[in-house]
Amino acid sequence: MSRRGASGGRKPAVRSAKGGARSTAGGPAAKGKGGGKPAGKSAPRGKKAEKVVFDAPAPVAEEPRTLRLGAVPGATPGRWIDTWKERMPRVTLELVPLSFAAQRTALAEGAVDLALVRGPFDKEGMHAIPLYEELPVVIAGAESHLLATEELSPADLEGETLLTTHEDVLGDLDLPTTPSLIPPLGTIEDAVATVASGVGILVAPMSLARLHHRKDVDYRILRDAPVSTVLLAWPADATTPDIEAFVGVVRGRRATSSR
Repeated sequence: MSRRGASGGRKPAVRSAKGGARSTAGGPAAKGKGGGKPAGKSAPRGKKAEKVVFDAPAPVAEEPRTLRLGAVPGATPGRWIDTWKERMPRVTLELVPLSFAAQRTALAEGAVDLALVRGPFDKEGMHAIPLYEELPVVIAGAESHLLATEELSPADLEGETLLTTHEDVLGDLDLPTTPSLIPPLGTIEDAVATVASGVGILVAPMSLARLHHRKDVDYRILRDAPVSTVLLAWPADATTPDIEAFVGVVRGRRATSSR
């Protein structure tokens, strides 16, 4: 009997689950050449699949805004303002003059965003970064014997009449001076004008002596006396990216440096 008769012919092909024909013998009908994957349609050679390209969203223009910087008399933020203008051209830095007496109130009530303040300064609820210290100076009339030397010590002021003001920032200096019969004057400028008239002396931070300098007065550094600290301060619960950027400018960070 021939093989064809014994088997009743070739076994019929059966359909796979994918609907393709395969041989029960596992022959070429089930596999591709060399017994590989089932034959099927493939992409023509040399033709790559197309990529879907999405348009990038258009950049959103940054809205102009303002950062309000308070500054007490004698503070010198000029070099930081110049850097700010170069680095943050779309954020206007508005300089707001503050008196020493009103420096903390202006911050607490939101009149300014941050400020250059002068110690002593109540730091409760505030961030405050010390920036620099100023030497105290003695301001005296142009004809005063105190101006005969380059520097003075507390002992040199014995018996001199010391004027005071409501803007005193150095506190009790514990000097061997004579208290003035004149009540505390309103401002440093008022006191300098009184000194120019030949009445008393005044002790103040050097920057204030320079600010209110006149031809009929001069000043000398006072050794061994309290210094005046200038700080950058702002409310602790009101920190913004713009404030952080200004702190970076003050601390000398580069525009590309991280905090």
